[in-house]
Amino acid sequence: MTTTERERLRARPIGDLLGDFANETTDLLSKELELARAEVGIQVKRAGTGAGLFGGAAVVALLGLGALTACAIVALALLMDTWLAALIVGGALVLVAGILALAGRAKIKAVAPPVPERAIREMKRDIATVQEGVQAGRGNDGNGGGEHHGA
Repeated sequence: MTTTERERLRARPIGDLLGDFANETTDLLSKELELARAEVGIQVKRAGTGAGLFGGAAVVALLGLGALTACAIVALALLMDTWLAALIVGGALVLVAGILALAGRAKIKAVAPPVPERAIREMKRDIATVQEGVQAGRGNDGNGGGEHHGA
């Protein structure tokens, strides 16, 4: 900031400066919130696409599992009664499903909600910059403020 700019700012009434500060701060926070919304939206969209693909894979895997289940039952039916073969294969599948459900529940509990990390980082930086500016302004008022209070 040049000396001319400093003199121009010192000549403005404090009310105008505070009004500008409030307006600029409000604009900055609005833009930071827009960034946060956009960032979360992108994360949610990516998660939705991934969930859709995962759902499609699950349907195809289910069809394959049905065929493999029939194959296992037919193979065991060569060694024992068909009903017993179906019972053994069905019990094994229910056991595997229970284990997978428990593992899935543990993973879901570990997932944190989507956080707009970049927006939060930017907002913290902006707050720190404003605080530094306020501190610097206080320091300047203490050193050179006497000439503005009259003689």
